[in-house]
Amino acid sequence: MSPRQVIIAVTVLAFAAIAMAIFTRREQKRVVQTETASYSRPVAPPPSGPTEQVTLYVAYDDPGVLLPRNSPIPMSNGRQQRAEELLRALIDVYVAKSSPHPMGPGADIRNVYLVDPGLAVIDLNGAFANGHRSGILVEELTVTSLVETLTANIQGITRVKILVDGKEQETLAGHADLSRFYEVSSASEVLNQLRSQ
Repeated sequence: MSPRQVIIAVTVLAFAAIAMAIFTRREQKRVVQTETASYSRPVAPPPSGPTEQVTLYVAYDDPGVLLPRNSPIPMSNGRQQRAEELLRALIDVYVAKSSPHPMGPGADIRNVYLVDPGLAVIDLNGAFANGHRSGILVEELTVTSLVETLTANIQGITRVKILVDGKEQETLAGHADLSRFYEVSSASEVLNQLRSQ
């Protein structure tokens, strides 16, 4: 091999190494962005009110029960904001590492709408439904947990409707019926049945 061929070969190899380094760096950034986007939970604005003692109805999968848990959380003055803060506090329990009722990453409440007289509409994000485990008991525990937490802390709610990404969905993950309105009295009956088992 002549010195000229060696120089050309080294130059080509150097350009190839640089191109591979640039390609690898871009792919690493893309993977990190994809992982961050799919596992991050939207950040809600911090509540501006004083800390209050509230009752969260937390689902426990192993015994298949729903138990009240008193928790201090900052609460806003507005009724709708209070409802959203309550349900976000409940979901924080479920997405925690040692959760008694684990949920998929990114699960969150998009909005809660309080419509008079007595109707609350809970709008879940897609990650909540898409990452939820399938099964009659775990799905019913989730729905009852949301309804009971909301109605135990916000007076005057008699019915609850659950949406996913602003749209009606037939089921949560194949079993819990989301196409209907949940009557608070019916959710209380489910809670009593779960407690008696």
